[in-house]
Amino acid sequence: MRPLRFGVEEEYLLVDARTRTTVPRAPSVLRDVSRVLGNRAQAEFYATQIEGCTPPVRTAAELRAHLLAVRAALTAAAARAGCLLVASGSAVLPSAHPLPVTDAPRYRRIAGHVGPGVADQAGGEVCGCHVHVGDLTRGEALAVSTRLGPWLPVVQALGANSPFCEGADRGGASSRAAHYERWPTVGPAPSLDETGYERYVERLVADGTVVDRRMIYWYARPSEHLPTLEVRIADVNADVGVPVLIAVLLRGLTRVLLAETDRPCPPVGERLLRAAHRRAAAAGLHGTALDVRGGDDAPRAAPVSVLLDELLERAAPGLAAEGDLDLARRLCARLLAGGAGADAQRAAFARRGLLPDVVDALAALTSGGGTSGGRTPGGGTEPE
Repeated sequence: MRPLRFGVEEEYLLVDARTRTTVPRAPSVLRDVSRVLGNRAQAEFYATQIEGCTPPVRTAAELRAHLLAVRAALTAAAARAGCLLVASGSAVLPSAHPLPVTDAPRYRRIAGHVGPGVADQAGGEVCGCHVHVGDLTRGEALAVSTRLGPWLPVVQALGANSPFCEGADRGGASSRAAHYERWPTVGPAPSLDETGYERYVERLVADGTVVDRRMIYWYARPSEHLPTLEVRIADVNADVGVPVLIAVLLRGLTRVLLAETDRPCPPVGERLLRAAHRRAAAAGLHGTALDVRGGDDAPRAAPVSVLLDELLERAAPGLAAEGDLDLARRLCARLLAGGAGADAQRAAFARRGLLPDVVDALAALTSGGGTSGGRTPGGGTEPE
């Protein structure tokens, strides 16, 4: 197994410091923060969102340090614009509609293409955490994405962090998942080789399903601008330990699966994979999900905690090779004991029954580098 680098992109909400509702101040925040972050801060589809990116790194400690540095810079710039940086998969409080699309030619074109039913849907300000693993050839990325697919519902449950959406508890752990799924191409990746991929993508562009190749929003896809596999399934999380855990798990599993690309794997149909993802989004970390690793003929219901243990075991050789096995075990144990993102949001609401308290808790955790279980980084739970 060869060593792999990884990096993370996180999408955040900008909320007014007084009202706690989303505000379209990304342009001013970006102008401010570009002096510090350069192209590691990017515009998003809505002017109420902003993206922070790490460079590709080799170690979990480097990844965490870059995530904290990006968050700190964005938090400071947001404060100067009178707003808070919030890592949540969806807006907690009701947003002003129509949602403000970023004033850029590509985003305007996409908004016109998908129409207001998608571009201005309630809950449309979805924020995800995207993990890049590389360097990989396109063929390697495609082969791994096929084998990774049955594991991604577990990652989705682990990263669920949007129980509240525009003023209401939606009942599940990730409301982002349902709103994101309304976009063209969002869903499990088809099983394709390089030739099949090129034909498939060219057809999607030619028939108008997407406006360009970058609009392929599969849960795992070859990046169009980097030599990586990009996994786009998790909600963004305020607890920085969650993206670190998801990234090391995905890199470890990728190392294992790269060594198995010449072996057959059970076919899993799109309908079953979508059902598994919807169940994972509802369940979160402490519910029951659908295990589809056995293929279409052998799905089984299992607690997410059990599936997470099995994911750890499957990825263990790759985690150990990267020096991440102990870290992954500690972070998993902490989240299982103390709760993940959706649990923390509901706990913040339960104290007084006020949704602004949820926003404040998310903002404090996003900027402070702490953990949703109330423990500070270090102490044997996260890389220093």
